[in-house]
Amino acid sequence: MAESVYKIIELVGTSTESWEKAAAAAVNTASKSLRDLRIAEITTLDIQLENGKIRAYRAKVKVSFKYSAGR
Repeated sequence: MAESVYKIIELVGTSTESWEKAAAAAVNTASKSLRDLRIAEITTLDIQLENGKIRAYRAKVKVSFKYSAGR
């Protein structure tokens, strides 16, 4: 196997419905501008509150993609 290098970025996805949809939003958005996405790791889940009620679910996601020179 040829040697490869991967870059990791951290994103925060949000959803008014669930943590799963928040994580999916982060990955789906990243896939529109990054090629060769490899791994997505959810590192933190939290909830944004407003007046004691859930306003949004948030998922902090680390996404790795194959790195090539010139990016």
